[in-house]
Amino acid sequence: MIVIKNKHAINKMRTAGNLLSGIFGEIEKTVVEGANTFEIDATIERLMKAAGLVPECKGYAGYRHATCISVNDILIHGVPSTRMVLKSGDFVTIDAVASYRGYCADMARCFFVGTPVEKAVEMAKVAQAALDEAIKLVRPGIHLSDISAKIQSVVEAAGCNVVRDFVGHGVGKDLHEEPEIPNYGVPGEGPILQVGMTLAIEPMIAEKSAETKILDDGWSVQIKDGGLAAHVEDTVCVTIDGVEVLTRNEQAYG
Repeated sequence: MIVIKNKHAINKMRTAGNLLSGIFGEIEKTVVEGANTFEIDATIERLMKAAGLVPECKGYAGYRHATCISVNDILIHGVPSTRMVLKSGDFVTIDAVASYRGYCADMARCFFVGTPVEKAVEMAKVAQAALDEAIKLVRPGIHLSDISAKIQSVVEAAGCNVVRDFVGHGVGKDLHEEPEIPNYGVPGEGPILQVGMTLAIEPMIAEKSAETKILDDGWSVQIKDGGLAAHVEDTVCVTIDGVEVLTRNEQAYG
């Protein structure tokens, strides 16, 4: 069942998203050559708690960190580690979920360490364009698969591949709610969006093959052929006028 949020729930999600977005604005200065991902995670957790947020990833299904930090060919769920020391040219995705008074906001952004690799810059742009174009579609009355189809078309037109093993999702009181939101499909299928639905839209793309595997840590999802991966995410709310992006300071979309 897709949960329709009332204005009180949406206000809490809006606060969570605004605060989390502000924290992401401070992250770039920590994603530098020589830093390790465990340190970055600890900094983000500290900032979350100082802002009155609860890091929802920590403790989820036994996960022990506040964020997922994925580097280069790790698509999602990269586990922070003191052994993962960043070097110039690394391509990093940070994914975090924070709650405020029991309601969640979920977001992910790409970062570059030192001098970026040209392909990484290209992939980050493609993933972001897919997310932006999908968000522009969101409004009452469209089919959920319209979002999925738009992401696929943007990604494939740029010569990249959509990862099909993982999906976006509803979000709210729980970190993962219905519906699932694949990053591929045909328009005009699935649930029809209604005012008060809240969704975590998250393009996940691969440079080459989109086949994945889970590493021995039980979490990190790696692209099998070693090609680069990119992942971005925003939490949005369907409004009577269209959409509000809860995890960006500039929330309104036309």
